Amino acid sequence: MMSPKTILVWFRNDLRIHDNEILLEAINKAERVLPVYCFDDRQFRETATGSRKTGVKRARFLLESVADLKQTLQKAGGDLLVVQGHPEIVLPEIARKYEIAEVYHHREVAHEETHISTLVEDALWKLHINLKHFIGHTMYHKEDLPFPIKDIPDVFATFKKKVERDSEIRPCFATPQHIPLPDNVEESALPSLSDLGYPETADDNAALFIGGEHEGLKHLHELFIQPQLSKKVTSNLSPWLALGCLSIRQVYWVMKEYISNPDYGGFASQVILELLWRDYYRFMFKKHGNKFFRETGFTGKPLTFAENQELQFEKWKTGHTGMPFIDAVMRELNATGYVSFTGRTAVASYLIKNLAVNWTWGAAYFEEKLIDYSPASNWGNWAAIAGVGNNPKENRDINLQKEALNYDPKGDYVRKWVPELACIPGAQVHQPWLLSETETENYGIGNTIYDAVISNLQTAT
Repeated sequence: MMSPKTILVWFRNDLRIHDNEILLEAINKAERVLPVYCFDDRQFRETATGSRKTGVKRARFLLESVADLKQTLQKAGGDLLVVQGHPEIVLPEIARKYEIAEVYHHREVAHEETHISTLVEDALWKLHINLKHFIGHTMYHKEDLPFPIKDIPDVFATFKKKVERDSEIRPCFATPQHIPLPDNVEESALPSLSDLGYPETADDNAALFIGGEHEGLKHLHELFIQPQLSKKVTSNLSPWLALGCLSIRQVYWVMKEYISNPDYGGFASQVILELLWRDYYRFMFKKHGNKFFRETGFTGKPLTFAENQELQFEKWKTGHTGMPFIDAVMRELNATGYVSFTGRTAVASYLIKNLAVNWTWGAAYFEEKLIDYSPASNWGNWAAIAGVGNNPKENRDINLQKEALNYDPKGDYVRKWVPELACIPGAQVHQPWLLSETETENYGIGNTIYDAVISNLQTAT
C-alpha cells in the first residue's frame, strides 16, 4: 500500500493562513500537509558594521507571529513543525523522515533569501524532491504586469501609471478550514530569545505591536472604527505586512471597500499608494538585484565620507546629534523599533547629507532596529535618498526644519523623546540655538549637547 502524498509547506515571510496560495495548493494536491518554520541562526548574527541582522524587538515580534501561526494551524487540525538551524540542512532531513513528495514556498527577491532558497533547492534535488516556487508577496502578480521584469520602468510615476491602467489585482485565495497533518508529527516548541542569542532582559520596553495574523487582521479592521480618517493618519500595518501576517492583497481589498467613503476614502487611497511603493521596490529588486546593496549603488562612482564618520554615526545612532527632531526620531526608533516614514526620510537624509556618513551603515542599522524591516523597501529607499538608486531623479535635498515643523508643529513629539528640551515651549524646541541667553538659562539647557549647539550658533539646515 502506497503512503499518502505529503507536501511540506515552508513558511518564511508568509506567516498566515488567509490568502496563502502555497498552503491552499498543498491541501488541494496532497493527502497530508506538513507546515514547517525554520529559525535560521544566520538571521540573528552580527553584521560587519557591528549591528545585528535582526534586532531584539523584531525577533520578539517574529516569535509572537510564529506562535500565532502554530496555534491557528492547530485549531484547523494541523500544526507547525518549528525547527532551528540552516534550512538547507534541516528541511531535507524532515523531507526524508516524513517521506515528503514536494516542498512549497513563496519566492523572495533579496540576495540572501534567494541564495538560501537555492541551497535548499539543490539539497532537495539530490533527494529527487522538487522545491516549487510561488509568488505571493506583491499586490500585483508578476504575471499580470504589462511588461516583463527586465522592462519595468525605473521611474515610480511611470510604473504606477502603467500598472494601474493595464493590470488588475487578483482576488484573495480562500482560507482553508482543515489542514490534514501527517501521522506522528513530532511535537515542537519555539525557541526563546536567549536561544536566539539575546539576553532575556534585552527588550523590557512595552511593545507597540504584537506579532501574528490575528493581531494584524484585528488592527486592519479596527482602523475603520474611528469616525473618520485623514491622509495624515498612519496605518501602522507595515510590521504585519513585512512578515506576511497580513496579505498585501487582503489589505488592498479592504481599502477598496472604503475608497468612495467620504470619511475614509483619502486614507484608503494613501494606503493603496503605499502598497504600490512596496510592490515597486520588490520588482526593482527582481530587476536589478544586488545593486541596491552596493555602496556606489547604480552610479558606480566612489562616494566621499567625513573623516570622523564613525563618531558622527555613533551620535546619530544614539540620538545625540544636536538636531532636536533628528534626535527624537532616533530615540523613538531605538525605544520602539518603529518610526514614521517622514522620520525615516529625515534621519536618513541627515546622516547622508549633513553628517557625510556611509549610507549603507544607516541602512544596516535600520535593518537591525525596525520591526517592519523589509529588504526591498529599506535598501531601496536608502539608496534613493543617497542618490545612488535606480532612479537618479529621486535624489533631492530635504529641508529638515520644514519637515520637522510640518510633522511636529507644536513641538510635542520632540519634547516627548528629548526630555532635556522639555521646558522649551511650542515650536521653539526645534531651534534651541535661536533662544536668547536668558531663555537658555531659564529653560535649563546647560550641560547638554544642545548647549554646545547653542554656544556655537550652528545654523539648522
